[in-house]
Amino acid sequence: MAKKFQAIKGVRDILPPDSALWNWFEETTRGVFESYGFHEIRLPIFEQTELFARSVGEDTDIVSKEMYTFPDRSGTESLTLRPEATASVVRAYIEHGMHTWPGLVKLYYVGPMFRRERPQKGRYRQFYQIGAEVLGQSDHPAIDAELMEMLAVLLGECRIERWTLLVNSIGCSNCRPKYVEKLRHALESVKSKMCADCQRRAETNPLRVLDCKVEADQPIIAKLPVITDHLDEPCREHFEEFQRQLRLREISYTLTPRLVRGLDYYMRTTFEITSPVLGAQNALVGGGRYDGLTELLGGPPAKGFGFALGEDRFIDAIKDAGKVDASLPLDVYIAWIGAATYPAAVKLARRLREDRFTVELPPEEIKLKKSIGVADKLNARYSLILGEDELAAKKFTLRRMSDGEQKQLSEIELMDYLKADRQRSAVNK
Repeated sequence: MAKKFQAIKGVRDILPPDSALWNWFEETTRGVFESYGFHEIRLPIFEQTELFARSVGEDTDIVSKEMYTFPDRSGTESLTLRPEATASVVRAYIEHGMHTWPGLVKLYYVGPMFRRERPQKGRYRQFYQIGAEVLGQSDHPAIDAELMEMLAVLLGECRIERWTLLVNSIGCSNCRPKYVEKLRHALESVKSKMCADCQRRAETNPLRVLDCKVEADQPIIAKLPVITDHLDEPCREHFEEFQRQLRLREISYTLTPRLVRGLDYYMRTTFEITSPVLGAQNALVGGGRYDGLTELLGGPPAKGFGFALGEDRFIDAIKDAGKVDASLPLDVYIAWIGAATYPAAVKLARRLREDRFTVELPPEEIKLKKSIGVADKLNARYSLILGEDELAAKKFTLRRMSDGEQKQLSEIELMDYLKADRQRSAVNK
């Protein structure tokens, strides 16, 4: 018996009609981002392993447990399927001298990422992200707030109404080390009661303990020192101005002092947008500021701010809202009858498709009654009947599938009728 092949655990196929919703979401995102001056960058699927180890952090779960890493064919270099894209964007920024470009460099990306995580709802081993990054010489909090505004616009376009913006500041290289020492000291007496990951993190990177999702650890974490109580003056002023910029844009937010990101390169502003419709894995978007990452990767000094949104979860939230219909309707099913009518049917189908109508033209002759049944199952708006009588009269019989009403139209009348109908549908949508 031949082996039955199936998708590997943690990955899946995205089939129609879901793929139409994915395409709609990506195009909508591109439109919103480009209206804010962002341009798309297309990144490699794999990079040198050291790029992620240095930027994301060797002690992170991503690098130590989750990356798909393999030697290249020569055996001289270690490569990794990208687990995230900010490091790749910054690498490209350095490699192509984007620091010489005028003003802020605003880039966005769309594509798959790879992490060997435990598959669950909204979390896959091949998952899809859309992200945006701003790089340049300015670290003004207005940059951070404008990206929050951009995301609020995107959420509105997707008709997602139930969401919360969580914000925090995790300080900088000046004030954070002092806080981390306080945190390390506070963890000494309680870490033995926490999960194995937190016990390890308490030694290697205490800040990561705050990112723990284990329910039993939350009461302990709630009593740990709060980082916003230990910000230095520049970080405190930056965070206050960021909040003022949010209020200026009328964006509601919730201060979340224990919000940290799971990557080492973040500093100052961190944020998440969550939605209750997603259950336990409720984060739609996350990101923050990463000033200094360019220098860490061997490039010139630059400030950076960015985020990544999970397409898988965004699609779930769009479906839950139920206010977006991204399906691609079948406009016309051509029911041709008699071999003599087929050449005319082929030409008509092409003419309709040139005007961007969706058309189904069966390759073989089907009896009229069965053709109408197929058109109905395909949810066609119209069936167009082309028999020998229509061919002789140079007319087409257009049948509206919703109520069975039929009209006899010339080709010019047919095109005008369908275009007017499309315009009416667009207005009423």
